[in-house]
Amino acid sequence: MKFDVFTLFPEVFGPYLGASMIKRALNAGLIEVNLYNIRDWATDRHHTTDDTPYGGGGGMVMKPEPVFAAVEEILGNPPISPVILMTPQGRPFTQQIAKELSTIPHIGILCGHYEGIDERIRKHLVTDEISIGDYVLTGGELPALVVIDATSRYLPGVLGDPTGVEDDSHASGLLEYPHYTRPPIFRGWSVPEILRAGNHAEINRWRQQESLKRTLIKRPDLLGKIDLSNIDQGFIKSENNKGE
Repeated sequence: MKFDVFTLFPEVFGPYLGASMIKRALNAGLIEVNLYNIRDWATDRHHTTDDTPYGGGGGMVMKPEPVFAAVEEILGNPPISPVILMTPQGRPFTQQIAKELSTIPHIGILCGHYEGIDERIRKHLVTDEISIGDYVLTGGELPALVVIDATSRYLPGVLGDPTGVEDDSHASGLLEYPHYTRPPIFRGWSVPEILRAGNHAEINRWRQQESLKRTLIKRPDLLGKIDLSNIDQGFIKSENNKGE
């Protein structure tokens, strides 16, 4: 999968892309991340990419000329791939969106900065807008990394465990069950016996119930968004009754 990222600060990406799972995926050729500095397409000697907003107000606005020039030179006119703007005004990023994006072989990501972007970029160049939360960051670079990471996890070979992404929190709509590793007893706290007994059917049942309990406690709003089996519904009802 290929990510073309258009940014004013490409140096932000290096440390994260050069570590852990993403580094291995890049080295293995499973993903490709190309960073393009929008300033390289500015035509004045100061490489200006922003200007004051019409109508007054604080902050600076990203100019349309270098952004259009950068994206159209790399992706074509019209662009051959989706162009995603990272913005707090976009649709909230979810596990399902990450899964959907992983089916697209080539994606362009535009990182906003300063006060925002010229509206003509949004209207005539961008094809999608994504937000990673209801808050404002200095720029779209960190959100772009979030999208690249979450999306890449769905690509075959990226994770050491090929089924690992299926168990992640939110993958099924539930929060993930608790994890334990050695030692079996630490400071008097024991790993649940069921995880050491080796009965995989019982382990799977325990994990499902723990996911249900964790979701009920931490994110009960999620339970209304997924189809629960009769068994799961009965378990949730019994947990609710315990709290009464």
